[in-house]
Amino acid sequence: MSVQPQVGGHVSSPSSERRNVIAGLREMFNPWMLGLLALALPTLHMLFTRVWASDEQGHGPIILGVTLWLAWQRRDALRTLPDRADSIVGWLFLLFGLAGYVIGRSQYVDTLEVLSLIAVISAVLLLSKGMSGLKWGGFFLFFLLFMIPLPGVFVQAITTPLKIGVSVVAEATMHLFDLPVSRTGVIIYISQYQMLVADACAGLNSIFTLEALGLLYLNMMGHTSVRRNALLAVCVVPIAFVANVTRVIVLVLVTYYLGDEAGQGFLHGFAGMLLFVIALTLMISLDALVGRIPFLAGEQKFGEQQ
Repeated sequence: MSVQPQVGGHVSSPSSERRNVIAGLREMFNPWMLGLLALALPTLHMLFTRVWASDEQGHGPIILGVTLWLAWQRRDALRTLPDRADSIVGWLFLLFGLAGYVIGRSQYVDTLEVLSLIAVISAVLLLSKGMSGLKWGGFFLFFLLFMIPLPGVFVQAITTPLKIGVSVVAEATMHLFDLPVSRTGVIIYISQYQMLVADACAGLNSIFTLEALGLLYLNMMGHTSVRRNALLAVCVVPIAFVANVTRVIVLVLVTYYLGDEAGQGFLHGFAGMLLFVIALTLMISLDALVGRIPFLAGEQKFGEQQ
């Protein structure tokens, strides 16, 4: 009779692996998560069918997808936190979140509905993991604020001066190169073509998307310098403006040299991708420049003294 040598360490059987999977599913789909899903699914259906279908606020799926991906990547850190509910603050968040959700959902106030859902997510973290859980989800919750549908009046009030500013700077830049360009409002004329600077090209949508991209970059870089992070976060707005101006100039030049079909076809979509490439390049370059300045690059946290 031969004796099979045993390898050191614990060998898990198929039954134990099955139990681990079941335990993981139970942990993931606990009553708090099931209740949260019951609220989130109707809201997501509303966003996809009514809000995100428009070009003005089409950045929402990007925000949601990035948030879910980051939360999944850091799920182990949440799982290892001790179960320590912060009952008072958690129940207050849940009470006000549910009340706002019911009002927003029943009265078709999309902004209130999504904001209240974020408050409910905060309540779930507080009631399951306490303040440690809320700290774990702090960036995700702040990032989700960019997903909130903005009131149309506010969007129009901000978008109109943005489009005019982009049009003015684009026209002035092309004049420097002696191009036959003129402008009336947000309509740019070049040769026999006239081009309208649309909301999607230079509006609040692109500003919000690029601001979210900048915050994601800062989060992934992990800088602890308050000055450095604050400066880069503020500079995302002018970076987005420069990227929008570049996009408009590229589209005008494509139309001027290659014709209207090229300007409205594949190259129009390519100019949209170019917007993000330019913004990310400027953000990385500015970050590298700031990193060379000791006053700004010092890894100093809130409350610390030099």
